[in-house]
Amino acid sequence: MVNSANRPADNAWSDAALHAAPYPVLVVDPVGTVRRANEAFGLLVPDAVEGSALREVLPGWLLLAHDRLSAAPAPPAPPPRGEVAGRSFEAHATRLPDGEVVWWLTDDTDVRLAERRLLQERNRTAFLARASDELLSSLNLDRCMEVAGRLAAARLADAAVVVAPPRGRVLSVVSADGTGACSRQLAGVAPESVPGLAEALRGFPPVPSRRIDPAAAPEWLVPEGFGPVGAMVVTPLPGHDVPAGALVLLRRAHHAAFSESEESFARLFAARAGAAMSAARLYAEQAQITETLMRDLLPPRVGRVGGVEFAARYRAAKDGERVGGDFYDIHPAAASQDESLVVLGDVCGKGLDAAVLTGKIRNTLHALLPLSGDHVRMLRLLNGALLSSHHTRFATLVVASARRRADRVELRVTCAGHPAPLVVRADGRVAEVETHGNLVGVLPEIDAVTAPLTLAPGESLVLFTDGITESRGGPLGDELFGDARLRRALARCAGMPAEAVAEQVQMLATEWVGPNKHDDMAVVTVTAPRGATHPAPDGTPAQGHGA
Repeated sequence: MVNSANRPADNAWSDAALHAAPYPVLVVDPVGTVRRANEAFGLLVPDAVEGSALREVLPGWLLLAHDRLSAAPAPPAPPPRGEVAGRSFEAHATRLPDGEVVWWLTDDTDVRLAERRLLQERNRTAFLARASDELLSSLNLDRCMEVAGRLAAARLADAAVVVAPPRGRVLSVVSADGTGACSRQLAGVAPESVPGLAEALRGFPPVPSRRIDPAAAPEWLVPEGFGPVGAMVVTPLPGHDVPAGALVLLRRAHHAAFSESEESFARLFAARAGAAMSAARLYAEQAQITETLMRDLLPPRVGRVGGVEFAARYRAAKDGERVGGDFYDIHPAAASQDESLVVLGDVCGKGLDAAVLTGKIRNTLHALLPLSGDHVRMLRLLNGALLSSHHTRFATLVVASARRRADRVELRVTCAGHPAPLVVRADGRVAEVETHGNLVGVLPEIDAVTAPLTLAPGESLVLFTDGITESRGGPLGDELFGDARLRRALARCAGMPAEAVAEQVQMLATEWVGPNKHDDMAVVTVTAPRGATHPAPDGTPAQGHGA
């Protein structure tokens, strides 16, 4: 290594200690010349021989550290670090009494690699956490695919393509590049045109990138202006029980290929993206099913039917809900001389559970329409259907059959545990219909009384649920709206159209409740309209217009 045969004998122990050191050691004189170097240092820097100038042999980082040490009274802290011969070292300095400086190097390559790996894992973990937050922030599938593509292009590759499972021969594709721009297309292509894509869409393990020829990437897969593809990774997006799609990562030709570590990281990201897309697809399917079922539960539109005015208002117990335990239906007559059937009901409870039973009752009554000429028989058959079901809830009902006769409306009204409807006469008198009956879905038999009723022009029958009369509010917030207040309000509605009466009742009850909690509210009005007289189908004079 270094020739020290001509050194004085009194320094022999120093040479022995130098060469026995387990680390690379270099001794520099005060003028910046190499005085001694042990064999370990000579293996790293072969030109570091005795008498050579530091500036000619030392790596830049170590030379800079020596210059700073020469200008400072103490060694630098923390110790300088750098690379020598492809390895990483930490340099430590010791001043000798004669002005010489001893540099000894400790190899920290493994430590630096571990630190880099730890930092990389921390960055990856932070990215995956951020990606999960962004992916799960929306349950819209299209939005979720765009977020997945944008994140993958920004962190994993030069461009990313998210492919949804095919529908027939059509693929839904979202492409993203490093700028954050996304594009969407429906590609009528076969997944087999991309190596590994068909397998990924079926949830099979990913094909290693080294086995995929990037030149085989079809034109529809590569973003516009991307250029030649240098490397490509195709990995499945695992979902809940079924694959959620596939992720394709692309790198340009002048970039390095994907390493095993990068492919493994891509699979971790794909697992989160697939879970988010699967949740979004499941939500969309459930929302579609809910919307389909909800259409049968929503209150129907009402108007004039067979020369009779109908109007209704409904407010669920919670403002965000569209259905609840109160319901109504108007079943128009098949012919103008037949009766139309009005049903108003109140199921015990509120919310979705009550709405489910509401749907069952409405469907059952619809099936029993041919028997609507006999209210009591129809209610008994409904009662039997509820008693034979798994539901433990009960309901109250009021049914009314209405038919136009000349300028009047003839009705038959039957209550089953429900508040009796009120009649608003043309002169402002308000009277209760004399009908009653027991609850539906509680006792084996239904005992009810049907009351006949005739409305003159401008008179109305008002059916309502107890959510109207039992709503609490007023100045102190704890007073019932009550029957008396409802009657006084209806007395002022004499001669009004059906729509005006229903709107007035709902408005007053809503104002009375204010911000307080309340039950479902429903009101239905049946009115004999005022207007010009027209011949009825049976030849008798009829008033108003049929719907």
